[in-house]
Amino acid sequence: MSDGFRWHPAARLFDSAGSEVPAGGVAESCVSSPSVLTDSARGLAAAIGHPAFRIGAPDQPPPEALDQPVFETLTSGSTGQPRRILRTQCSWTASFAVNAAFGIGPGARVAVLGRLVHSLALYSAVEGLHLGAEVHLVDALRPDRQRRALADRGITHLYATPAQLRLLVEGEGLCPDLRLVLVGGSKLDARLRAAVARLAPAAEVREFYGAAETSFITLADCDTPQGSVGRAYPGVEIRVEGGEVWVRSPYLFLRYAEGEGSARFRDGWLTVGEIGRLECGFLYLDGRAGRMVTVADQNVFPEAIETLLEGLPGISRAAVLPVADARRGMVLVALVLGDPAAEAAVLARLRAELGPLKAPKALIWQEDWPVLASGKTDLRALEARLTWPV
Repeated sequence: MSDGFRWHPAARLFDSAGSEVPAGGVAESCVSSPSVLTDSARGLAAAIGHPAFRIGAPDQPPPEALDQPVFETLTSGSTGQPRRILRTQCSWTASFAVNAAFGIGPGARVAVLGRLVHSLALYSAVEGLHLGAEVHLVDALRPDRQRRALADRGITHLYATPAQLRLLVEGEGLCPDLRLVLVGGSKLDARLRAAVARLAPAAEVREFYGAAETSFITLADCDTPQGSVGRAYPGVEIRVEGGEVWVRSPYLFLRYAEGEGSARFRDGWLTVGEIGRLECGFLYLDGRAGRMVTVADQNVFPEAIETLLEGLPGISRAAVLPVADARRGMVLVALVLGDPAAEAAVLARLRAELGPLKAPKALIWQEDWPVLASGKTDLRALEARLTWPV
């Protein structure tokens, strides 16, 4: 099928148990339409070659068929319900051709840590099958067993989010065959990068920035300055207007399958509401406009503080949320997962780095961490837990 996803003759697909799934898969009887497939290895196998499909959300209407192959995937939904988005299949195959330079193809073994309803997991799986790699779906395994599977199956390439990597690096055992780790979703902090290097000493770590609506926007390498998310990915144009990042590329989505979302089109350019700046060709991000908080007349982006927190000893996950304050309008608090014994040192570091206005007023320790199918923090669930003052 022209410009659509295909199953390369050399490609092989394995489920979490290590069982091989043949091309074509099985459209299971529980789905409402052959174009709405289950979030499984068999569902993925059935999707390849289909002119219009979506994996997951079987209670929603089937994807709309157009004059070219299309599919639906989901946004991460970290600040609300995940939204279904419609894409042409060629909006992904265009970047498959670029990423083949990373060695993804016959002889490569690609692992997928997350559920296929998340666009990054679906992307990495379809890309591997399209280019002729072995694809191993290990989302049903606990992180310690995922780590063992990466080693036992000789995985060479891995797409992952920082949240997934934080779980993967805990425990013992190396992944000696891993050659490339492609990281998206948020910035890697220095502590996590060092842990990944210990886990996979032969692997190159490359970070990229993008969104479900845009696919790739930038790609970072060893020459990328500290704090930047890299230069424009091949084929992408970037401009910043009024502080807002706009992109134009062959990788953009068509539209939301229902209602409206955060992305906006204008004259072929698209923004997802990210605030940032370009310096010498490198993109620097502050955060999403929708999460920006004004504290004592200063604009504060929680994402930057979360990145700082997750790079500190004693903190494994962090979410910074605004709460009403009679004097300043809003103040920030941080919900965190980790070692409460580190609280004094963490608060001191925050005040030294950020100053008294931007630094969170308190750390609220959590016993567990709610996440979405994408592996990202479920901010809505954390907001529901928040009571202030405590």
